[in-house]
Amino acid sequence: MQHDPQTLERLPVGKQQVLNVFHKFGNRQALRAVEALPERDGRLDVHAIDRMFVTVHWEMQRLSEEFYHGPRVHELLRAVIAAIRSHGVAGPLRVVDVGCGIGYNIRWLAAHTPLPAQGVELAGVDLNSALINEAARLARAENLPCQFVHGDAFSPQHSGQIYLSTGVIHHFRGDSLVKFLHRHDQPEIHAFLHYDFQPWLLAPLGSWFFHLLRMRTAIARHDGVLSAARAYSASELTEAARSGAPGFVSGIYGAQIWNTPAPRVFHTLLGVRPSLVKELRRQLGRRAQRLGELR
Repeated sequence: MQHDPQTLERLPVGKQQVLNVFHKFGNRQALRAVEALPERDGRLDVHAIDRMFVTVHWEMQRLSEEFYHGPRVHELLRAVIAAIRSHGVAGPLRVVDVGCGIGYNIRWLAAHTPLPAQGVELAGVDLNSALINEAARLARAENLPCQFVHGDAFSPQHSGQIYLSTGVIHHFRGDSLVKFLHRHDQPEIHAFLHYDFQPWLLAPLGSWFFHLLRMRTAIARHDGVLSAARAYSASELTEAARSGAPGFVSGIYGAQIWNTPAPRVFHTLLGVRPSLVKELRRQLGRRAQRLGELR
């Protein structure tokens, strides 16, 4: 969906406009999925699209649960927070999940970790109001100590000290990735943790097979495969981070499974302030071997 960059109001999207884009790329699977979407007066039906987005994100949450993504996020986030605290930051820390969708990461952290009791604010921010409304509904139903906001995650009223995301950064293409990472280079931000697909030879095939088995909607099946195909390599991510956010040292965390050469489905682009590196490695303990070179 398209939004006004100033007001964040949703802009109408013509169905034929979307079809023309996929015609240009010869993407027949995407064409079939878009053709099935309801429309009104030639524009995609906003309410139907909202319902579809929520359904797709519910399916994505199921995958996150099956891959134990919540514990994976907490494993690294806990060490980052401890390193920041060791440098005298005693006040509240705000963790912001960029493009949070229906808020699985933040809700999991709020429900399963002691972070809220330790003075850590947990917030999810997304440009899609339907997804934010669903995230907030679920948090209320579970009485969780977290919040969800429709807006710009880097704006003064929503900003935090630690940023994270899952499956978001491959959507930023070319110079937009560097510009996105540059937004982190603000004095109050201590670290960022961006989880995304790790590209390798069999990733698109594996993604296609798994999404075929586990996803029910055509959009979710298509998006999962395309995301794996569009994922950035470790070198591309670190180069973009070092160019866009030079105030941080950055590297990749968790690229391999244990001590084997087998790649994980997700790897993490990690950026921290240089003063935190030594303590971060100490806090990670034996897991520090999962952390590549930070520079």
